[in-house]
Amino acid sequence: MAVRPLDGAAIRALVGEVGDRLAPAGPQHVVVIVGGSLLAWHDLRDSTEDVDRIQRFGDELRVVIASVAMEHDLAPDWLNANAAMFTPASFDRRMCTALLDRPRLLVLGARIRDVFIIKLYRAAPNDVADMIVMWPHTGFASAREVVEAFYEAYPLAPDDEFLDEFVIGIAARAGLELPKD
Repeated sequence: MAVRPLDGAAIRALVGEVGDRLAPAGPQHVVVIVGGSLLAWHDLRDSTEDVDRIQRFGDELRVVIASVAMEHDLAPDWLNANAAMFTPASFDRRMCTALLDRPRLLVLGARIRDVFIIKLYRAAPNDVADMIVMWPHTGFASAREVVEAFYEAYPLAPDDEFLDEFVIGIAARAGLELPKD
């Protein structure tokens, strides 16, 4: 089984296949996609190696995901809950957008601004690159607004006196001069 790049079309097809393979009877599973996979879904990123979601899933969904992985020679965790530990305290599923709605599978996309905050929390180099691409889609108007959203999302995060400057730098790299306040 290989780890291979998945573009938006591949992610949409594979997740749709998961929805199609679920047994006809039973509750609807809800998958909230975040991270690079959401960006790829929206064609804001060329590809990703996995599809991150922010909640754990049960056995039925896990079995179907594994069967899709085997059939398509994908890594067994191509659709995973690795981002669950980064779920913001302020996350509200009602603010998500429906990306795919099948009888047994509802796929939601987190708001881009929420994904931006998640990536700000991690701030690895690939997260920074994603934040630059996401910036025009966040709706944030100032560094202060981002910082306030960050601490609302992660109230136990240590104070970072340079966080506003970091956000201003992200916006500048996205081509926007951002006010501090």
